[in-house]
Amino acid sequence: MGQESQIAQKRGGAAGASLPTTTSRLSGRTSSIIPRGRQIQKTFNNLKITILCGFVTILVLRGTIGVGNLGGGGDAEAENQHLIEETNRILAEIRSDSDPTDPSEPEPEFNPNVTYSLGPKISDWDQQRKIWLQQNPQFPNFVNDKARILLVTGSPPNPCDNSIGDHYLLKSTKNKIDYCRIHGIEIIYNMAHLDKELAGYWAKLPLIRRLMLSHPEVEWIWWMDSDALFTDMVFQIPLPKYNNHNLVIHGYPDLMFEQKSWIALNTGSFLFRNCQWSLDLLDAWAPMGPKGPVRDEAGKILTANLKGRPAFEADDQSALIYLLLSQKQWMDKVFIENSYYLHGYWAGLVDRYEEMMEKYHPGLGDERWPFVTHFVGCKPCGSYGDYPVERCLKSMERAFNFADNQVLKLYGFRHRGLLSPKIKRIRNETATPLEFVDQFDIRRPVHRDTNPKGT
Repeated sequence: MGQESQIAQKRGGAAGASLPTTTSRLSGRTSSIIPRGRQIQKTFNNLKITILCGFVTILVLRGTIGVGNLGGGGDAEAENQHLIEETNRILAEIRSDSDPTDPSEPEPEFNPNVTYSLGPKISDWDQQRKIWLQQNPQFPNFVNDKARILLVTGSPPNPCDNSIGDHYLLKSTKNKIDYCRIHGIEIIYNMAHLDKELAGYWAKLPLIRRLMLSHPEVEWIWWMDSDALFTDMVFQIPLPKYNNHNLVIHGYPDLMFEQKSWIALNTGSFLFRNCQWSLDLLDAWAPMGPKGPVRDEAGKILTANLKGRPAFEADDQSALIYLLLSQKQWMDKVFIENSYYLHGYWAGLVDRYEEMMEKYHPGLGDERWPFVTHFVGCKPCGSYGDYPVERCLKSMERAFNFADNQVLKLYGFRHRGLLSPKIKRIRNETATPLEFVDQFDIRRPVHRDTNPKGT
């Protein structure tokens, strides 16, 4: 199984599904209830945007078809300019973190000389959770002998820098919903700010901790970046394989322990067991994350100790690798997985989809039919990235359609091509539809199709 190149996997900037900066700390105080006036204001803003966009469209059309001279030209131009300015003002207000109707609350000062904490120390979570599960049998952590999984992903609350970014966030979300629906997995899409200090790629840590404590019925929390897509809709994570482990993450032991590489692991897709060990690891992991001097100084330590790491602020991936290498007691419960693609680097995969469809079939999960295709270095929602945006969008379209064909097949359709959103019929209607359900329903892996040409 080929290993991704170190340069190509560079994590430039924030991680693909990084959640943004928050306006409140989880620990130490509770958030205020949103005033009714604020809700009314935001609803009014949305209504105004809709109306103004309609007016702008009418004005543009009027100018295009040449009827602009029916009224006073100067007045029409002034009105047009006013509407555009008003639209831009409201959009800027929505994008802003500030809200004039919010009550002003002083933010607690962050002291870089005090070790950062995600929240109050919890030392008996396993016991608390065991009692809770016994008292709430209607919420079992295993259903039909399968551990309950919660898939967690998210994106910033503000609009993307360009509309195409929002479109691909929607496609990525649809892809994850499809996979979770097929395999009976719960999903949470987060757009909330949970911790002011852990901005960017670190924002997943307070979110994971909060979900563990709020969902004791969940056995595994599965984090997945928003720029990662399921591309094998049949493959299922072999959870019994990890009965003695609490963290499952894609990586390579030789890069980890021999080379001490900063890309030995990838935190774009990993599973945490809901247990005391995981809370302890999060507590040990988080102190490098607070933005500002702490993160800057931690970045210097990571660059000095991890091979190939550029000089930039501390990121969650490098910090986890450094933690596991420097405090080896954690490794007994960590499973470094590479027998299938829990994280598959996109640049070496998307151009091979036709070959995969010709030779292989869903359910393999490895380089023959990758479980996850992760678009590291592509930032369709942002204004920067490590690769040309055209290449990224084309590759993401191919990955989405490659996966979507596996879902559409049950319904008798497929995309006209891996770059086409249009679909075509691949079989006729029948008076005995359950025959096709038995043949093509990917919810039951025993019915995998060994002739993938129609996939």
